[in-house]
Amino acid sequence: VPAHLLFLAKLPLTANGKLDRRALPQPDASQLQRDYLAPQSELEQRIAAIWADVLKLERVGLGDNFFELGGHSLLATQVMARLQVELGTSLPLALLFQAQTLQDYAAMINGLNTHSDADLDELQDFMSELEAV
Repeated sequence: VPAHLLFLAKLPLTANGKLDRRALPQPDASQLQRDYLAPQSELEQRIAAIWADVLKLERVGLGDNFFELGGHSLLATQVMARLQVELGTSLPLALLFQAQTLQDYAAMINGLNTHSDADLDELQDFMSELEAV
């Protein structure tokens, strides 16, 4: 399934009359972006900056889809690696494939992080109780 469709009035041809693939224009992924809605939270801003850098776009909004903007599995692994370094946590790659938009993706990551802090506090309390015994 093609990631982009680009309509041309005329296909570029070589001197032999064959398709000149090198002369074909590159698709402009920025045309696929939805109306720009700026990222609000710090996490959304971090994700948007990483997506924009990896996809070589000027900006990425909350309603944008990573794969519709030209992302693919290799770029997805780059995004995940950079996010894991910035956030200092392990993130499953599947989240990026499941998310429809940047906003959805940030919400999924927030959902993962909110439980871990509470669980860590409970675990520390439990360990303190065990040490007291």
